[in-house]
Amino acid sequence: MNPAERVQEKLTELKIPFEMIEHPPVYTAKEADLYIDRPCVKTKSLFLTDNKKRDFYLVFMADEKKLDMKNFAQIVNQRHLKFASEDALWEKLKLKPGFVSVFGLLNNQSKDVQVYFEKDIVGNLPLTFHPNDNIKTIFIGCEGLFKFLTSLGFEYQLFQI
Repeated sequence: MNPAERVQEKLTELKIPFEMIEHPPVYTAKEADLYIDRPCVKTKSLFLTDNKKRDFYLVFMADEKKLDMKNFAQIVNQRHLKFASEDALWEKLKLKPGFVSVFGLLNNQSKDVQVYFEKDIVGNLPLTFHPNDNIKTIFIGCEGLFKFLTSLGFEYQLFQI
């Protein structure tokens, strides 16, 4: 079963409504936006770590916004944050750069990644994510997404930019 099929199977098992579209390979949120033609919140996914690479954070926000790393570090009680390495991304989520997504948490058996959503993306419009495959995009409502996270044993936090 390929990664997108695994995501689709889990969402279907949980009876979570979603839509999936296919498109050419994309590696950034801006590239993916070219193929999205419906009302939704276009998101970007950031995988961050502290200097000692002990704490990991998966952060979701509107793709047109920039994350103030210093401010977010304060929110999570860290002195400094940086983007996690390609090796850490693979170790924790079994994903490659350009594939970062909430659905990578399916692969995080140790439950050692903290999940944060920027408040402004949480609402009635569906959110967009790769289903661990950069040739597809999933549209999923917040209620369903939060149900998915809870089913995996993850808590999530909201933060304000």
